[in-house]
Amino acid sequence: MLQLNWKKFRAMTLVGTLASTLSVAVLPVGSALAQVRGLPDFTDLVEQVGPSVVNIRTLEKVSADSPHGNPGEQEMQEFFRRFGLPMPNIPRANPRRGQPQDEEQPRGVGSGFVLTADGMIMTNAHVVEGADEVVVTLTDKREFKAKIIGADKRSDVAVVKIEATGLPAVKVGDVSRLKVGEWVMAIGSPFGLENTVTAGIVSAKQRDTGEYLPFIQTDVAINPGNSGGPLINMRGEVVGINSQIYSRSGGSMGISFSIPMDEAVRVSEQLRASGRVTRGRIGVQIGQVSKDVAESIGLGKPQGALVSSVEPGAPADKAGVEAGDIIIKFDGKPVEKSSDLPRIVGGTKPGTKSTLTVFRRGSTKELTVTVAEIEAEKTAKKTGNKEETPKTSKIGQAIGLAVSDLTKEQKTELSIQGGVRVDSAVDNAARAGIREGDVVMQVGNFLVTDIKSFETALAKVDKSKPIGLLVRRGELAQIVVIRPGK
Repeated sequence: MLQLNWKKFRAMTLVGTLASTLSVAVLPVGSALAQVRGLPDFTDLVEQVGPSVVNIRTLEKVSADSPHGNPGEQEMQEFFRRFGLPMPNIPRANPRRGQPQDEEQPRGVGSGFVLTADGMIMTNAHVVEGADEVVVTLTDKREFKAKIIGADKRSDVAVVKIEATGLPAVKVGDVSRLKVGEWVMAIGSPFGLENTVTAGIVSAKQRDTGEYLPFIQTDVAINPGNSGGPLINMRGEVVGINSQIYSRSGGSMGISFSIPMDEAVRVSEQLRASGRVTRGRIGVQIGQVSKDVAESIGLGKPQGALVSSVEPGAPADKAGVEAGDIIIKFDGKPVEKSSDLPRIVGGTKPGTKSTLTVFRRGSTKELTVTVAEIEAEKTAKKTGNKEETPKTSKIGQAIGLAVSDLTKEQKTELSIQGGVRVDSAVDNAARAGIREGDVVMQVGNFLVTDIKSFETALAKVDKSKPIGLLVRRGELAQIVVIRPGK
């Protein structure tokens, strides 16, 4: 009996061991197969959306004595030369021919996508900016000269038109349904390489980069030439326009930004209707509300936009807004952070009577404001006045800026008393979003009125730490943070 039981015990043990061994061997395989089956397959999306994506190249006319090419083109040429590849879609000048007086030279390469079947193409404003000619190439290799219907610098959205019909238009997706962690795909022409597909996930939504719109952040590989191309969800819908990257090398570093498609569509509708975009304004300069400020005045939590100044005679001034007010709602819409206010006001039709909810000296107050129209974007343009040569500064190069004094004409044009004009922005300054024509009015906590005060302020701040600059662009002023390079 004991012997029989021992045999049964050994048999049971052997069976259990085999079962255990089999389960260990089989389960990981099954699990791995399940994971493989769960990975996204983009092949159908590429077939579905690919024909709607176009390559855009721009040309500009230059005189015979002008230097040919530009830094972006030279970098692109160096890239292809290094790897022994021909430059795609870039017309070459014939060295054996004499140079004409006005010759069309390549200016840049970008991407776009078909918005409507009758030839409306959406892309980035910076892709077509300054172009004398825009050439659109479809996936079937047909080329068309495009007409620029309109471009909006603030949102970086542009619409161009080609004479074609029956084109495969994209499907526009609902951005509100987009979730962080969701798979997305991009198609474009990085470095001029047409129909290049990259994929990744949504890293964040409503990302504030200091620009006019809240961006979609992804880890999709985006490189120079991808600008203007579509960001596509797994349903084959376009949810964004690839617009910017964060990079220290000029190439992809795993952080890219796309313009939300709902905002882009609103802009494109105005561009198609009138060739320009109208936005609302109320005439206030605002700042962020810190936690310390919120606690000290009894606001409870850091929210809203702190009014630092009110433009005399502007809608806010007429409505009774005061410096020191904190705007916490606009037409019932909460203002969670200061950058929300210009977006909400900008999206309001000029002439609309709106309600401002402000926090003032411990209590809330409602004011009625009539929204005005924001003027066309103004920057401090280069002056042709030979009698007044602005002073320039090289000290700003430490943070990537070359600046010069404002002329009397520029101050009058922008209705400001002082500041310095940005002549060029590179490296850290360019990555922060500063560009030529901007006016720097403050460095750290130091007021800037001219070159001398700019240099004095820059000498006082710690350049090893992030530096906040108050920058004026058009009618809007914002604090831009320049972070030290590594």
